[in-house]
Amino acid sequence: MATPLESFYRGKTVLVTGHTGFKGGWLCTWLKALGARVSGFSLPPPEDQPSFFKTATVEDGMVSRFGDVRDLSALRAVLHDNAPQIIFHLAAQSLVRRSYKEPLETLATNVMGTAHLLEAARQTSSVRVVIVVTSDKCYENRESGRAFAESDPMGGYDPYSASKGAAELVTAAYRSSFFPLERIAEHGLSLASVRAGNVMGGGDWSEDRLIPDCVRCLAAGKRIPVRNPLSARPWQHVLDPLAGYLWLAVCMWKQPAIFAGAWNLGPSTDSTATVSDIVNLVIQEWGCGEWENVSALVPEAPHEARGLQLNCTKANTQLGWRPILSLRESVQSTVAWYQGYYSGAPFEGYALTLGQIDNYTRLGRSANARWAVFNSAEASGARRPASNS
Repeated sequence: MATPLESFYRGKTVLVTGHTGFKGGWLCTWLKALGARVSGFSLPPPEDQPSFFKTATVEDGMVSRFGDVRDLSALRAVLHDNAPQIIFHLAAQSLVRRSYKEPLETLATNVMGTAHLLEAARQTSSVRVVIVVTSDKCYENRESGRAFAESDPMGGYDPYSASKGAAELVTAAYRSSFFPLERIAEHGLSLASVRAGNVMGGGDWSEDRLIPDCVRCLAAGKRIPVRNPLSARPWQHVLDPLAGYLWLAVCMWKQPAIFAGAWNLGPSTDSTATVSDIVNLVIQEWGCGEWENVSALVPEAPHEARGLQLNCTKANTQLGWRPILSLRESVQSTVAWYQGYYSGAPFEGYALTLGQIDNYTRLGRSANARWAVFNSAEASGARRPASNS
């Protein structure tokens, strides 16, 4: 029997910006498996390092176009040519430390790129659902230890965080100005933003990210340098927030005025761990390795928040969404993907990725799963939101 996601996405036209990136590539792979007609728009993948896009052959079975979201005319052409019904906007400069080196590029891509996407969507009659992916770092973080709710103010210490807060403000302004909920029958477009925590999963080779840094060192037989071992972060496997994005789009399609708005899709509280805890788990699953604390060697390192947690009550109660994978299961799945890549045997990245998606779906359909979306034929698990902040 088909899952609700399979029943809904089969034959739908979907555009993913940022499809050459880590999360975008996983999302495209899942959408293709669900039977959607997928197109993508993004910068080309880097030539000087591996990428999920290349190793999992994401481009196969979809329409792929390379370009820059800072180019409004290129975005307009992509939407005109592909006539998407649903858009997932993931294209972004996604690294905090790079934003210190390239603040203008970060702001232009993350803020104006979002504005360009929304403007192009506004001028494309086929579009019914747009989901803008930002970050848990969009909030004004005073490091009080309190989990952030969707109604909390936007902020950002560094250029990256500020750009994500600004992207949220741009999204809210477009929703209020051009896609107001009370006139949805006229304009027909439902607009939401989603905020997730740090994700892990196979195929991420980004610079200055903990899991990729660990894997590169372990594969080369080197000690893992750790800058901030005591920093606590919410961790989740990439499939958990992606499942939330996919399900939110279903709910927005069926009840567009109700499910537009902002949503936190972070991990459960028991998946918050320190950097050192995560490194130890990765080493344990890899089977060998060591790490060293290099915080004293980088005293001038750029500021990074020491703690960050999302309050996901709204998504839990109103979408019926909850993470499926535990922290250990997330690390196990991630390490298994990378070990397949570094094993020396011919690597079938697409098959391995699809197998992990299938396993995730089976867990979702099991009797013990906490999220019923894979079992229900209707969006009955979603409840009317009390507010659309």
